[in-house]
Amino acid sequence: MLRAGVVAVQGDVSEHADAIRRAADAHGEDVEVVEIRQSGRVPDCDVLLMPGGESTAISRLLAREGIDEEIVEHVERGKPVLATCAGLIVASRDAQDDRVDALSLVDVSVNRNAFGRQVDSFEAPLEVTGLDEPFPAVFIRAPAIDDVGEGVEVLAEWDGRPVAIRDGPVVGTSFHPELTTDSRLHDMVFFEGDVEVGARASD
Repeated sequence: MLRAGVVAVQGDVSEHADAIRRAADAHGEDVEVVEIRQSGRVPDCDVLLMPGGESTAISRLLAREGIDEEIVEHVERGKPVLATCAGLIVASRDAQDDRVDALSLVDVSVNRNAFGRQVDSFEAPLEVTGLDEPFPAVFIRAPAIDDVGEGVEVLAEWDGRPVAIRDGPVVGTSFHPELTTDSRLHDMVFFEGDVEVGARASD
């Protein structure tokens, strides 16, 4: 049984839960989705999802509940994480905003709201490394990645700027893959390649 933790202090929690259930089902995997609102639950999870929302509020709540340190330890153990939109901002090395206590899970600097405000939201067919067909990426108040550290793989770009990266077991996206019925990105992060779920927390 795969245990997937969705950081649920804010953001698209149910959508991420549905996406990983679809991806697991496609691989014949049983999955238990755990909503994480307090410390003590992350260590029991095999994979983590960090949804979008408001990055300043998310980082503050993670620190207040002691979840931030558990997420860092999860990554240090080599367990997969998918961080989307505000989740990417919180996971970054530098959020370019003193109000965000970035976790440095990925060696990137992020420009918040680089693609505009809510009214500037858009969907685009995105070429993503590892996917055969374009992904229907949904950008909502989306950040862009300004600086990519050595060893970070750029998985996708839009308008000449990185919008999806992989750094070790962590994949970060500027867009919201959970807001489509296409679960290929969740599938790629958690069930394929070098970060295929093999070392379960229960092992």
